[in-house]
Amino acid sequence: MSATLIKTLEFFLALGILVMIHEFGHYFFARVFGVWVEKFYMFFNPWLSIVKWKPGKYVKWFSHGNEMAVAGDNDPDENKKSWRATEYGIGWLPLGGYCSIAGMIDESMNTEAMKQPAKPYEFRSKPAWQRLLIMLGGVLFNFLLAIVIYSGIVYAVGEQFINFTDATEGMEFCDSAHKAGFVDGDIPLTADGKPLAYFNSEDVNAMLIAKEVTVLRNHKDTVTISLPKDFIFQANNDAEAGQAFMAYRLPVVVAQTQPRMGGEKAGLQGGDRLLAVNGTPTPSYSELTVELEKNKGKNVTLMYDRGGQRLTATDVPIDADGKLGIMLTEPTKIYNTTVKNYNILQSIPRGIEMGWSKLVTYVKQLKLIFTPQGAQSVGGFGTIGSIFPPTWNWVDFWNITAFISVILAVMNILPIPALDGGHVMFLLYEMITRRQPSLKFLERAQTIGMALLIALLVFANGNDIYRFFFK
Repeated sequence: MSATLIKTLEFFLALGILVMIHEFGHYFFARVFGVWVEKFYMFFNPWLSIVKWKPGKYVKWFSHGNEMAVAGDNDPDENKKSWRATEYGIGWLPLGGYCSIAGMIDESMNTEAMKQPAKPYEFRSKPAWQRLLIMLGGVLFNFLLAIVIYSGIVYAVGEQFINFTDATEGMEFCDSAHKAGFVDGDIPLTADGKPLAYFNSEDVNAMLIAKEVTVLRNHKDTVTISLPKDFIFQANNDAEAGQAFMAYRLPVVVAQTQPRMGGEKAGLQGGDRLLAVNGTPTPSYSELTVELEKNKGKNVTLMYDRGGQRLTATDVPIDADGKLGIMLTEPTKIYNTTVKNYNILQSIPRGIEMGWSKLVTYVKQLKLIFTPQGAQSVGGFGTIGSIFPPTWNWVDFWNITAFISVILAVMNILPIPALDGGHVMFLLYEMITRRQPSLKFLERAQTIGMALLIALLVFANGNDIYRFFFK
């Protein structure tokens, strides 16, 4: 199975889970407060539903009809309080989903029903605080899902990491970081005064958006680096060109050699550490690759350490691609590794801590979208799909799904009509002024909001297409 296909399947699996949980948040609070949910759909279903089911009445496959327009129901009012009065289904358009709640203006735009007298089981008949919780349900459940996933991961596999201070060779950085003042070998200490522990997305993001980062240089000097405001965009451009912001600076310790290549012919063994090529020091893999690139198709002299003894191998062939033919030892087998395990009670607060940290970091980054560089960095489904691993790894999959769940929660609470945040904004206005916005105003706001969302969707995916073909 190709990497692209695996990424695609992972993306749609994650999207399906997140949409179901988000819409179930709305459904849950609606049911708690006795509001009739007319339809509950995973994915949109204009003109065609893959399957739709109404308990005790029908199951229909590949049913035609514009399901986005909610039809009336002939059940007695009392029955509409039951879960059986809801139609459940799966649509064919995997761009989201919806929970059609009786008595509110939503994406179904069923305005005719809103002109009828309000029924006790409708959204509009409930107190403002209940309507507020119904609208916040999707966001709340997405955030809770992220916490559950993070808690589950640390409970199942714990956390294995290398503290920055244990990575004795420090880190190596991208070109933008070098220009900002980082030097290969620096050991990160703090970002805006906050201690940095180890290489994880939270600490990396903290560095990318920080004003100042403090590092330990040459194992003795503490240096403070002031970062430019657009540093995160510079680092992102490097990442798109194949340069990660930073990585562990790895000593070149051989794990094994490949048959009939230079490493084997030099007599290298597992555990050997390469020190120099033709007399030029190669303290890390990045320096080694530079020297090998210079000597494509040539023979070189290698200096290496074996058990504390320095040895030399001469006339070592480098192939036409600049390869020596060695596999490197993993960082966790070179540096001291910290493993932290959690029991079920410990995993929950750690999951909450991880979810909250992701939320705060993303909110801080969100303001950067409203800059020219930020607008260019906005991505659509292609960008989201690209962050999934090319081979199946359940820990990576769930980590990414949890992070996207946090993003979905934040984006949905933005005060834009047609999003949950738009409804929340109007409800807060009502609670403060004790006046409901008019039906005509809500209809227009919903229409404008949907137009904005469609424009954003086109823009984001247009960015993906542009980057794919032109960058």
